[in-house]
Amino acid sequence: MTSILITTASTLSDLQAIKSLQEKNMKSALAPSEAQTEGFVTAEYSLEFLQLMNEASPAIVAKDGEQIAGYAIATIKSIGIQHDLLRDLFDTIETLSYQSKRLGDTNYIVVGQLCVAKGYRGMGIAKLLYEAFRKIYSTQFDYCITDVAEDNPRSLAAHIKAGFQVVNTLHYGGVSWHVVLWDWNS
Repeated sequence: MTSILITTASTLSDLQAIKSLQEKNMKSALAPSEAQTEGFVTAEYSLEFLQLMNEASPAIVAKDGEQIAGYAIATIKSIGIQHDLLRDLFDTIETLSYQSKRLGDTNYIVVGQLCVAKGYRGMGIAKLLYEAFRKIYSTQFDYCITDVAEDNPRSLAAHIKAGFQVVNTLHYGGVSWHVVLWDWNS
């Protein structure tokens, strides 16, 4: 593997690179067979919204020189509820329970999206992104939560490998989603 630097997104250029990588990996931009085997992202964020999320909780990026090889976007409830898909996820999380605790009464952060560029897949970058995510955010939050489209098995496998577990399945936007949680207290 080339020398990959894991850091936080700190410049407008970083966010523009995240936006570009996101656009290339939107499910709607991929052939169905490619989406099924390579994985995809679903939520589309404007550059302005990426900036808003990043100001509140910086995204974690994997850089190969100046190129973004992957990213994991962090979002908190006060920001996430300003985006339709994220609001649906936060509304759902608030009602779920984990280990007999209502998640709405706990301290959690949401992964707004994770993506690894095609040429960097299978190199352990998702794991590195999540290790940094945990290192940066586990002192402030008990849980890391996100959802994965049911028809995105590659993404679900990457999340399970990182330490997430499926805690619920829900349906919105005409799609079935697995809500996955990473318990940072265990």
